[in-house]
Amino acid sequence: MFCKKCQSILVPKKKGKKTVMWCSECKKSQKDVKTVMSEKVKSDDVGMEVVKDDVETKSITNATCPECGHDKAYYWFVQTRASDESATQFLKCVKCKHQWRDYD
Repeated sequence: MFCKKCQSILVPKKKGKKTVMWCSECKKSQKDVKTVMSEKVKSDDVGMEVVKDDVETKSITNATCPECGHDKAYYWFVQTRASDESATQFLKCVKCKHQWRDYD
């Protein structure tokens, strides 16, 4: 809603027990403005979902597991540092499911 005189935006202002629409430029309230005002409280309770399921990746590479010595591992990349740095490669042994990072 805008002021009829100067076209500035109207803002709500308390006047006694009433709330009126007021122009911050003209310093006057607008009498014939029909408004419905409501107040809603937005919840800041944002939950975080924890995924406990084993995510199976499809890509397999030749990599030696440091735990069991098996020569095949699943792999995927995650951007763990700043965007101008390379992504971190994660590996997971096909046999024993041991997971490690490759920092190369």
